[in-house]
Amino acid sequence: MSRHLESEIEKLKKRILSLGATVEETVSHAIKSLGERNAQMAKKVIATDSEIDQREVDIEEECQKILALHQPVAHDLRFIIAVLKINAELEHIGDATVNIAERVLFLLREETVDFPFDFQEMAQKTQSMLNRSLDALVNLDAALAYAVIRSDDEVDAINRDMYGRTQECIRKSPERVNSYIHLLGISRHIERIADHASNIAEDVIYLVEGKIVRHHTEDFKHGVENE
Repeated sequence: MSRHLESEIEKLKKRILSLGATVEETVSHAIKSLGERNAQMAKKVIATDSEIDQREVDIEEECQKILALHQPVAHDLRFIIAVLKINAELEHIGDATVNIAERVLFLLREETVDFPFDFQEMAQKTQSMLNRSLDALVNLDAALAYAVIRSDDEVDAINRDMYGRTQECIRKSPERVNSYIHLLGISRHIERIADHASNIAEDVIYLVEGKIVRHHTEDFKHGVENE
C-alpha cells in the first residue's frame, strides 16, 4: 500500500468511527427522551439528523474518490466496501432515532400511558448491539461481530411479545389507541436499530474474513460459523 493510500484509509476509518459515535449518542438521547419524557432532548435528536445525513454523503464521496484515484485491491478494497455499507447503516439508524423522537413528542402531548412491554431491556440490548458492532469494527474482531448477530434474536423476541401486550392494552383502553400505536412504532424502530447493528456486524465479518454471511446467519447462530 502506498503511503498516500494508507493515509487516506486511516482518515476514512477515523471519519466512519466518528460518525458511529455521533449515531450512538443520538440513539441514547432518543431512548432517554422517552424514558425521561424530555421534549428538548427529542428535539435535539431531530436537529442532529441533517448533520448525520451530510456526514454520510461526505464519507461516501471520500470512498468514491479513493476507489477512483488508488484502485485499491484485497483487504483495502474490502475496507472501502465495508465502510460504504456501514456508512449507509449508520444513516438509517439516524433516521430511526428521528422517528422515535417524533413519536416521543406526540406522546408528551397525550395522557401518560404505561409501557406494555419491557422497554428498558429492549433499549439496552439494542444499544449494546450497536456499541459492540462498532467495537468489532475498531478491533477487527469477527468473533464479537458474530456475537452481535446472535443477540438480534433477543430483541426480535421482545418486539414480538410487545405486539401482543399492546393489542391487549388497546382492547382495554380503546380511547388511548393513538398513544399505543406510537409506542408500537417506537418499539419497531428500536428493533430496526438492532437490525442495522446486526448488518454492521455482518460487514465487519466481510472485512475481516472476506465472507458474505448475510444469507447464512441461522447457521452460525447455531454455532457452525467456523465449519
